[in-house]
Amino acid sequence: MFRDRLLFSLVLTVPILYFSPQIQEWFGYDAVAFPGSGWITPVLATVLFFYGGGPFLKGAVREWRDRRPGMMTLIAVAITVAYTYSVAVTLGFPGDDFYWELATLIDVMLLGHWVEMRSIVSASSALDELAAMVPDVAHRIAEDGSITDVAVSELEIGQRFVVRPGEQVPVDGDVVEGRSSMNEAFLTGESKPVSKRPGSEIVSGAINGEGALTVAVTRTGDDTTLSQIMRLVQDAQASRSRFQELADRAAFWLTIIAIGVAAPTFFIWLGVGAGVTFAVTRTVTVLVIACPHALGLAIPLVTANATTMAAQNGVLVRNREAFERGRDITFVALDKTGTLTEGRFALSSVDVDAMDRLEALGIAAALERVSEHPLATVIVDAAREEELEIRTATDAAAVPGYGLHGFVDGEEFWIGRPEWTGDLGATVSAGMLAALVRADDRGDTAVVLIFSGSVVAVFAMADKVRDTAAAAIQSLVEMDITPVMITGDAEAVARTVAAEVGIDRFYARVLPDEKAKIVADLQESGKVAFVGDGINDAPSLLSADLGIAIGAGTNVAIESADLVLVDDDPRGVARALRLSRITRSKMTQNLAWATGYNVIAIPLAAGVGIGAGILLNPAVGALLMSLSTVIVAVNAMSMRRKSLT
Repeated sequence: MFRDRLLFSLVLTVPILYFSPQIQEWFGYDAVAFPGSGWITPVLATVLFFYGGGPFLKGAVREWRDRRPGMMTLIAVAITVAYTYSVAVTLGFPGDDFYWELATLIDVMLLGHWVEMRSIVSASSALDELAAMVPDVAHRIAEDGSITDVAVSELEIGQRFVVRPGEQVPVDGDVVEGRSSMNEAFLTGESKPVSKRPGSEIVSGAINGEGALTVAVTRTGDDTTLSQIMRLVQDAQASRSRFQELADRAAFWLTIIAIGVAAPTFFIWLGVGAGVTFAVTRTVTVLVIACPHALGLAIPLVTANATTMAAQNGVLVRNREAFERGRDITFVALDKTGTLTEGRFALSSVDVDAMDRLEALGIAAALERVSEHPLATVIVDAAREEELEIRTATDAAAVPGYGLHGFVDGEEFWIGRPEWTGDLGATVSAGMLAALVRADDRGDTAVVLIFSGSVVAVFAMADKVRDTAAAAIQSLVEMDITPVMITGDAEAVARTVAAEVGIDRFYARVLPDEKAKIVADLQESGKVAFVGDGINDAPSLLSADLGIAIGAGTNVAIESADLVLVDDDPRGVARALRLSRITRSKMTQNLAWATGYNVIAIPLAAGVGIGAGILLNPAVGALLMSLSTVIVAVNAMSMRRKSLT
């Protein structure tokens, strides 16, 4: 709309400039004259005033209706004064009109608003990019096995569909058949392909790699991860922050000051005999140059860009104030399970005695495959990761409270709790005893394999530490932020994980309701960010200065957090805090510029520099005002060049 009005206004401005007496004098030419030519400029200026200036006049009415005069009010007053005075001169009032100043003023204002709108659209383009990631068609598998192309909206939970190599995923689901890798850069910010196999979750918008996958639908429509991300981005861009409220108050008072300065300017110049035309020109220039355009954009452009950058780096912003609160964080308190660790057991070590490691693992998997116990699954999965051929155990049976007993290749084995060795009278060598002691010191869960009256292997299992946890903690330390781990696990487990990831300060055996108290204790020494899974840790997330929920792949709308990490990667915490610092810095810079330049510009517009030969007309004032707006916009956009890693 601003572009179209600008183009039309420019067409009208050309003849207005051509017939302007002042322009003719400056460039030394005489415009063509014919009957009625004297009315061309007033008529075109009238059309320009109502059409080109229409958005500002309507905006001023809205501002006064809301009792919050602002930039639209200043522009409307400026062009109305200029137009009314010029028409009065045309009708016989003594003085010089400035139709050409009115025309160029409206043009510059339209140009400034067009640039502003383009900047906002550019800053919000991530939403369009996200929306474009969802394909329109899905390859649905019918009950008879046939594949039919259907609209994505027709997919229902439980149905199956095929994702072929190179295609984008239409809805969220779980892989049923096939192996491949997925590019989830839109979700995580990482371009490294993520391996997918049966049981893996995939999300809409991800790009499939080399293999075809059969997927069962788990979420559709607005419930998909991508849709929830888009909703959070929209909500964040629509929310307000303390900095935004400060800018709005500054814009309001700048409007009051501008009007308060403009009126005395008119009467002072009129009183000293400068003439009505000069006095009106000074008044209009003050009103124009004081327009709080830059203030109006100072914060929204920064937060819009920050929200976009956050989404592109796997961080969703639920509350814009998080950008401001995240700058001064002193401590980052992290839950262990599901945050620093994956929240699932994995095989941490295998110690053997008189048996090959892979042989022991294969035998253990053969026995455990008949069990549904979570620890049994860990051993079976470890054997599969080693690409071992899992044999079939015969006469395998569970012994309640102890473990499993059975035969593998005709030989008898027992696998289960270390305490079983005493009841079986099995011997434990020094090496196996040392392995059990190490597992106990680390807080690992140990399982022993017994053969021929002796313990031949010790399998230690623990909650797997995330591969990126140590790097995440190191990033926080480099930012002079103290990481603190809070967990309900035993002291040994906490100490082991803390040592592995590089945390010096930790709290163990902490109940959920005690976590919030620890956060409060830390707050006595500085501001605290708490990082948790957003469900069990809700009280801590709410009581902390900044709540960060991790694990948003399936719980994207966690109500208790300010920020949500969508990719289960704790490195996102440091990225979010770096972005917070960049955002706060840009906000401060923009506010300082948007308010500071008026300290010099308004007095010059009023004419205090006339003795030094400095005199601004309305068009130049409009250019300076627009330049200030452009500077604020460019400064906000420049934050995109900053690295968050």
